[in-house]
Amino acid sequence: MPLSAPQQQLIDDYAIIEDPQERLAAVVDHVRSHAPLPETERTEARRVRGCISQVWLVGELRDGRCYFRADSDSPLVRGLVTLLCEFFSGAKPAEILASNADPLALLDLARNLSPTRQNGLASAHTAIRAFAAGAVP
Repeated sequence: MPLSAPQQQLIDDYAIIEDPQERLAAVVDHVRSHAPLPETERTEARRVRGCISQVWLVGELRDGRCYFRADSDSPLVRGLVTLLCEFFSGAKPAEILASNADPLALLDLARNLSPTRQNGLASAHTAIRAFAAGAVP
C-alpha cells in the first residue's frame, strides 16, 4: 500500500538529511517542541510493554481517524515514538492495518539502535496497530 501524502511528506522532510545519525538527532530535536503527556495520561494502562524505557501511548479516534500521542522517559525513545505517532496520526483504522510501512526503516533510523530499543519500538508500533484494530467498525 503506498504512503499517504502526509506520510510521504513526513518521510521526505527527514530524508533530505543524508546522514542517518544527523537524521536521528533531528527527530529527537523535533520532539522538544511537543508538550509531554500530562501525568494523568501516564497510566499503567497506556504503558507500552516490551520497552526498557518507560513509554506511554495515547490513541484517540476522531471522525473515523486515529490520532496518537506518546511520551517516554528517554529523549531518544520519545523522539522515535513520536515519529511513529505522527506517521500514523490522521489515518483511518483500516489504513493503518493495511499498511506495512515502518517510518523508522524508511528513514534508516533503526539500524544504529540496540536490539532492545528496536524491540521496544516494535512494541509501540504493535500498540498503534492494536488501537486501530479495536477502532475498526
